[in-house]
Amino acid sequence: MSVALKADRPKRKMNHKRFIPMYLMMLPGLLYLLINNYIPMGGIIIAFKHVNWNKGILASPFAGFSNFEYLFKTKEAWIITRNTIAYNIVFIILGTVLAVAVAILLNEIRSKFWKKLYQTIVLLPYLISMVIVSYLVFAMLSSEYGFVNHSIMEPLGFGDRSWYTEPNYWPYILTIVHIWKTFGYSCIIYYATLVGIDRGYYEAAVIDGANRWQQIVHITLPGLKATMITLVLLAIGTIFYSDFGLFYQVPMDSGPLYDVTNTIDTYVYRGLIKLNDIGMSSAAGLYQSLVGFILVFIANRIVVKYSKENALF
Repeated sequence: MSVALKADRPKRKMNHKRFIPMYLMMLPGLLYLLINNYIPMGGIIIAFKHVNWNKGILASPFAGFSNFEYLFKTKEAWIITRNTIAYNIVFIILGTVLAVAVAILLNEIRSKFWKKLYQTIVLLPYLISMVIVSYLVFAMLSSEYGFVNHSIMEPLGFGDRSWYTEPNYWPYILTIVHIWKTFGYSCIIYYATLVGIDRGYYEAAVIDGANRWQQIVHITLPGLKATMITLVLLAIGTIFYSDFGLFYQVPMDSGPLYDVTNTIDTYVYRGLIKLNDIGMSSAAGLYQSLVGFILVFIANRIVVKYSKENALF
């Protein structure tokens, strides 16, 4: 009987005209994605070609996987892979911990003036160009005029150091510079999440006798869980990429530092400058994208297993 009633019920026609303003709002974003993200994907074919500009990309001979050998058959392959992955793992862990900690501290501030001031201070380094950052680091570490040598090392009796020729210090220097520059952006995202948590939970916790630490552990951190998982998954997707400015411009492309500053991106760039082989650089980019996708998929499956509601897909 119910089936018959459903069959007799007239079907509603969706009026798409009322959605036209929304479609128009979507149009610029869709065009940007199409032009910037999808049309260039046709260039993937370059990774499998020996590009001859006289013949054009499509008419150039196929190279198979020979362009990928550039990354895997060199003596630097292990070094650049190790540096790229290790630095990114450290950046993800330290960046997440620091961003969450600072976001929680910002949330504890009650004065609107001081809260806005600290937000600006935290976010400001993220807006500075890496070129400017590299010169700020040089002003600190320069052997002749650097602040560290002349204002810290000499007064304490340690003598001058040639920072740009001593690789032992640069894993720490690069980590500090990266965290200082980038954690503010994640911090603001976490803070925005904290603002959305219902204050009623905290009021109920106070009535139950919970102290500040217990409120953070049982209310604040669970409230940040979904955002943390999303940002970490996105960071894992770029774990085979590196900040070119951080690893190339900040060390001033110093040769003695290559063992600790050379990553896949800087290695491919130097190879492209010397060999002018665009096929090799395209192969490297495709390799990084495929590995990143696989890592995101694996990490997401792990999240699905333990917390399905917080997974990306």
